[in-house]
Amino acid sequence: MLHVDIPTRAEIQALMLNHGPARVSLVLPTTPMTQEAQADRIALKNLTGEALEQLAARDKREVLAIEELLHDLIDDDDFWEVQANSLAVFVSPDGLRSFRLPNHLKSAVEVSDRFHVQPLLRTVTVPQSAYVLALAQNSVRLVGVSSDLPAVELKLNGMPRDVAGAARKSSIKDRSPSGRLQGSEGMKVRQAQYARKIDQALRGLLVGQETPLILAATEPMQSIYREIQSYPHLAGTAILHNPEVQSDDELAANARTILDELFRAELAEIQSLYTLRSSQGRTTADLAQASRAATYGAIQLLLIDIDDVTPGTIDEEGAVTFADAPSASSYGLVDEIASRALVMGAKVMGVRKGDIPGEGSLAAIMRYPF
Repeated sequence: MLHVDIPTRAEIQALMLNHGPARVSLVLPTTPMTQEAQADRIALKNLTGEALEQLAARDKREVLAIEELLHDLIDDDDFWEVQANSLAVFVSPDGLRSFRLPNHLKSAVEVSDRFHVQPLLRTVTVPQSAYVLALAQNSVRLVGVSSDLPAVELKLNGMPRDVAGAARKSSIKDRSPSGRLQGSEGMKVRQAQYARKIDQALRGLLVGQETPLILAATEPMQSIYREIQSYPHLAGTAILHNPEVQSDDELAANARTILDELFRAELAEIQSLYTLRSSQGRTTADLAQASRAATYGAIQLLLIDIDDVTPGTIDEEGAVTFADAPSASSYGLVDEIASRALVMGAKVMGVRKGDIPGEGSLAAIMRYPF
């Protein structure tokens, strides 16, 4: 079982803005198998050694504080009992943050005056969680899906139990006092009442969220709910099997397939948009141009290769200076461009190189020709 700590975009932005003389970022692949955790601890210890070597010329008190924080984490038996597929650690003399991630990431040691947050962007780019609304005429339940963790049924106040209950009837076949609601027409009205009450119950949970809601339903309930519901992130693709005969884990497995489809569809739309904007002079795959555009808020959407660590520095005007090799006096250029773009309101997505138009280090779509 994986134990994951998915960072929020606010947490990532806070790390991006955290600058200082000594900032260490460590990434390593891990295993959720507790009996194999010792090897992961040794790997982190080795990465710590590499970081301390790069910090040798820094203030001794700051280096000692960082060393103590990292060794405290290495020695924390409880922490190592539950891991995921990768671990990202960010440490400064003032504190340490760690994230156990579902993605399979490469080992990395980055020492600079800022954190290397690139690996985290993959986690918030690819949908890791969803809600599944398992909707049938005689039952409804909401299932939370999170990465590879077990599915969890969520209880909500105000959620009706079935169509009849939503209409406050003992049976859906009951007539209204006027006798009007009967037959197929009356059934549809009752089903619409049911769908509306479900939507109302979900609002308190979903307000302000962007987590996909995936519908598991057959007709006619699927169409009726789609006509009435108000959540803007309801997935267009549904689980079409009868949810009453599917377990929560089966619903979660189907939902993860749909999440993958949503991500691939989003990438396809972005690549089409990139082609269109290229004809309008509103794209770039050049690091130097992207750096200036990010600095001045000209980037609308930025795709970055999460594994790219081209070293260098960027000045306040966005001018790039490339470094011959990584060192404590440089940092990842793609990481810094992503940070500047995100702070200026761009949508930043961490992907694999093969998903980037032209398969470069990055690809940017501009708000206007730049």
